[in-house]
Amino acid sequence: MIMYYSIDIAGMKRDLKLFPVSDDLQIAAFILFSDVEITQHAAKKLLELAPPFDVIFTAEAKSIPLAYEMARQAGQNDYIIARKGVKVYMEDVVQASVRSITTQNDQTLNLGKAEADRLKGRRVLIIDDVISTGASLQAMEELVADKCGGIVAGRMAVLAEGDAFERDDITVLAKLPLFDKDGNPL
Repeated sequence: MIMYYSIDIAGMKRDLKLFPVSDDLQIAAFILFSDVEITQHAAKKLLELAPPFDVIFTAEAKSIPLAYEMARQAGQNDYIIARKGVKVYMEDVVQASVRSITTQNDQTLNLGKAEADRLKGRRVLIIDDVISTGASLQAMEELVADKCGGIVAGRMAVLAEGDAFERDDITVLAKLPLFDKDGNPL
């Protein structure tokens, strides 16, 4: 049986399909890809809450449309994406490791020297589509502050899953619960 969770994201409703991540736990999949309306809406609402920043930063891949749209709406021609693989054009790569709840294995976030240099000394707004365990956020912060010399201006996400909603260092638009095997919010 297919199960869904209905959520209100700052005044816009979506029905999110539930997917198991273990025998006893399910998550609701929030996918920005191909949903222009929610991407534009979330970008606008997050920008209304954003602290002053110089550049937007995110990790590949699901939050790329959000980073683009936030930069476009903010009138910027700049946003930076940490890649999950090293590309041939990346020189002097800096890396941070992460294990995300949705990928279930270790990954590396990578920046080339050109991107790393664009972060140095700048106020960086770190964004993501969903923050759950905070592992991806921590890896992005490591890249920005520890490895590239950027200044973390803020941390934002469209949704915070589970306990991440209680964090006071992240600005989010809505809470996304975790679910038991029967689809009941935990």
